[in-house]
Amino acid sequence: MPETSAVPATVRVPEPTAVDGRTGQAPAGMVALAAGRFRMGSDRHYPEEGPSRAVHVGPFAIDRYQVTNAQFAAFVSATGYRTVAERPLHAADYPGLPASRLAPGSLVFRPTQGPVNLRDLSQWWEWTPGANWRRPEGPGSGLRGRKQHPVVHIAYEDAETYARWRGHRMPTEAEWEYAARGGLDGAEYTWGDEQLPAGKRLAHWWLGDFPWRSTRPGGVQGPAPVGSYPANDYGLHDAAGNVWEWTSDWYGPTPGGTSTPSCCGPAESRGVAEQDSIDPAQPGTPVPRKVVKGGSWLCADEYCRRYRPAARRPQPVDTGMSHIGFRCAADLE
Repeated sequence: MPETSAVPATVRVPEPTAVDGRTGQAPAGMVALAAGRFRMGSDRHYPEEGPSRAVHVGPFAIDRYQVTNAQFAAFVSATGYRTVAERPLHAADYPGLPASRLAPGSLVFRPTQGPVNLRDLSQWWEWTPGANWRRPEGPGSGLRGRKQHPVVHIAYEDAETYARWRGHRMPTEAEWEYAARGGLDGAEYTWGDEQLPAGKRLAHWWLGDFPWRSTRPGGVQGPAPVGSYPANDYGLHDAAGNVWEWTSDWYGPTPGGTSTPSCCGPAESRGVAEQDSIDPAQPGTPVPRKVVKGGSWLCADEYCRRYRPAARRPQPVDTGMSHIGFRCAADLE
């Protein structure tokens, strides 16, 4: 793939033309992407994003939008599936955990009363019994008016099970970043190198003073409806900000390796093994981590400037949060 980092954000790169060999078109709601090489990662930002290097991906398709509450509700209605956040915890699996933490629930963002030390995440994350995809802020909340918001409080198992139900799969880290870049190889953002082209925000990240004051109209906090911001040059919406998105790669200290079609089946990501997945900030924790990508509505410039395609972070596979969602991928024959 040619270098396009110098291409202005106002110039659109032609959308790839790969199609599903079985149907002659991309699966419904997806964008089909041709195989290619791109520059993955970054040497200019957080250390876990480097080294920047050339990576090849095979042809695949990926959702235009993050999976919504309405879509996930249809899956649950059809299958009776219960998410990880809705299932009781077993004391034997969590020795030393207080009984109050054994009730089904999830981690919910709670704004602080004022400025705080940004090194201590526990000040704005609260374990909330009863919080799950149906009740994003816990008991008393719901999905009214949020059908087109991205589904959140999704553990990796939940995302993968939904993808299989659709006949799809989770994207690898390399596939996700390739698609998110939209052909702007090496660019800072999914739309180019300028943070605010023409003074406009092209993604949903924190506006105000994190984590205590939102300056959005009405002080609104939380994800935005999918597609609220323009698509990138491959037709993907919200590939930056809104909610973090799961990938199939186990987390290691550097970005995953090549992602190419195997001889006999779906694409394989040649990266870190499950037993080697780590969180450098918590090296002794037993739960393995997958890579999440894209940043979220909680990314703030003074704290987490990760609403960029190269950005990545580790997420325990059993933990959903109020800013974790996903989109699906599919193989093209």
